[in-house]
Amino acid sequence: MKAFRLDELEAERAANDGAYLQFLRERNMSVGLYAIDAGAHDPQQPHNQDEVYFVVSGRAQITVGLETTHVARGSVVYVPAGVAHKFHHISEDLRVLVVFSPPES
Repeated sequence: MKAFRLDELEAERAANDGAYLQFLRERNMSVGLYAIDAGAHDPQQPHNQDEVYFVVSGRAQITVGLETTHVARGSVVYVPAGVAHKFHHISEDLRVLVVFSPPES
């Protein structure tokens, strides 16, 4: 078993001065914590893997392909591989768990 605490992951991510911290990598998936502060720009490009976002905290909008929706704590969003997507109109610091399958390269 591998177990993690979000507060510890957030501290590690912040200490490494990065927006993204991959904390689990297995044969068929990887999981990370993504952080974007309120008012910031999301620089993401399409990925080669399917993704699932689980919003831990914050508020924003996300556009996936041509569809846009509001997200907040508890929101879950699926993004197919190769599809353009961005968080925007980030009104509260956003913390998101990201599951990639297969693992992010």
